Amino acid sequence: MNGWMGKILRVNLSKGTIDTEALNMAYAQQYIGARGLGTKYFMEEVDPKIDPLSPENKIVFMTGPVTGTFAASGGRYNVVTKGPLNGTIAASNSGGTFGPELKYAGWDGIILEGKSETPVYLWIYNDQVEIRPAEELWGKDVFATTDMVKEATDEDAKVACIGPAGENLVKFACIMNEYHRAAGRSGVGAVMGVKNLKAIAVRGTGGVTVADAKGFLNVAITARKKLIEHPVTGQGLAAYGTNVLVNILNEHGGLPVKNFSEAAVYPRAEQISGEYQTEKYLVRNKGCFGCTIGCGRVTKIPQGRFKSSGEGPEYESTWTFGSNLDIDDFEAICKANFLCNELGMDPITMGGTLACATELVEKGIIPRTTADLHWQDKTTLVEMVEKTAYREGFGDQLAEGSYRLGEKYGHPEYSMSAKKQELPAYDPRGQQGIGLEYATSNRGGCHVRGYMTSPEVLGLPEKVDPDTTEGKPALLKVFQDLTALCDSAGICLFTTFAIGLPELAGQVRTATGLDISDEEYLLAGERIWNLERLFNLQAGLSAKDDTLPPRLLNEPMKAGPHEGNVVHLDVMLPEYYRLRGWDENGVPTQDKLQQLGID
Repeated sequence: MNGWMGKILRVNLSKGTIDTEALNMAYAQQYIGARGLGTKYFMEEVDPKIDPLSPENKIVFMTGPVTGTFAASGGRYNVVTKGPLNGTIAASNSGGTFGPELKYAGWDGIILEGKSETPVYLWIYNDQVEIRPAEELWGKDVFATTDMVKEATDEDAKVACIGPAGENLVKFACIMNEYHRAAGRSGVGAVMGVKNLKAIAVRGTGGVTVADAKGFLNVAITARKKLIEHPVTGQGLAAYGTNVLVNILNEHGGLPVKNFSEAAVYPRAEQISGEYQTEKYLVRNKGCFGCTIGCGRVTKIPQGRFKSSGEGPEYESTWTFGSNLDIDDFEAICKANFLCNELGMDPITMGGTLACATELVEKGIIPRTTADLHWQDKTTLVEMVEKTAYREGFGDQLAEGSYRLGEKYGHPEYSMSAKKQELPAYDPRGQQGIGLEYATSNRGGCHVRGYMTSPEVLGLPEKVDPDTTEGKPALLKVFQDLTALCDSAGICLFTTFAIGLPELAGQVRTATGLDISDEEYLLAGERIWNLERLFNLQAGLSAKDDTLPPRLLNEPMKAGPHEGNVVHLDVMLPEYYRLRGWDENGVPTQDKLQQLGID
């Protein structure tokens, strides 16, 4: 077996059983691994209509065929389940070293089903697997849990776990591995929590073989060289992390302010920028397994009321706790971000929900007797992060996400979300393509399913006009299909700033021996995208969910480079459906499914 390990671990938490299964090679060859392969297994076994927090929901940890190899940034794995936040297919991607370690233990993935009656954790040492009691871990934060599990198992074990947010079924709880890496979006941590599964620890002493060692080495070295030489992956991200985007997006006029209610130009952006972070607080940069980029930030606030240290914040966290709440105190932003890591929560949804709540309070929709929230309130920000994780006071309402919060008070339109998942840090009125991506993403508001900021703002692979709709549906389709392939291979998305389909397909081909053309590998990405779409349709979503908040469709940008713009989704969406081979209701046609080999 090359690339793939050939084994799946199945754990039934209700019965306490552990079984080994041969990897379904037909699935692997069609859906590659990680995001795609996990989704295929999940869809074959789970009714899309189930309640995400019921025992019938399963959770799949899946690696890619080049995870744990010399591939450029080949350290990723995906967690696939039905997301509690919005009921869509959730495939949350994480880095670090957990994925490679799982493969070194001999496994491509883990399928977890049922629900334990009491808290447990899973301990994997190569082919020896145990379900162990975790009562003493329950209630502990991510950092303490990780330390305690390593002490009880192996100091070199890699641990993926939930914090108090997952235990308390916060709808946007994360699964954290190696303390600060996160399978971050859609609430996958709450699915672990409802199953009473506190952690998975793994230690592997094996390795991953590849089909064509010489060919694989050549294409991997070529890819790594391109990453090192590229100005984004070799310079910008290494020097300033993803926070390099703060000033870039602000100058572009696309940095959202105050729940997307103001012009997307923040006058104090420099005070929360990557340059400021590096100058004042950076200890060092840090990379995941096999990474030449090193975009991770190890940051320390040495003193004061927000004294803290850890990894991050990344661009999304900085924005969501920064300009989105009109907060320019980088120390408060850091503290809120570190708490999200420690407690196990998605900062994008946390900040987006707090911004929604603040606007509802400012407009008198939520009484101040219920929540005394204000813009620029950094002290309350930190307090609310903690209260949300433990569902204390108003934090219990924030724990449901912004859409449910707005709906509770009769105004869901103030939720800046798509398919009920909060939007990230790019105002789509300044980028038509990212608006279409938000609306069509299979897991709701998301930028990393088809990162149109790359061509629209960064000019990669070439610059396109961000304000035009022309050509955006075709370009987005390519980005989405290529991203699905990248995620499924087990490769970091950031590599695609510098490398493309030839390098992605080349690494998978030489690792696995799956000798198909580059175009057929891209077709695998399209197959994965359509399978995810089918899951959502069967779960009850429809074309009406391929939309954006009314504010972005109807309220023109107030000022800045894109003043007067709205998102012209009505122009782009029909063309997007046509290019996808879907009917006017956004349903894949039988001809398209037959072309892709989807039953």
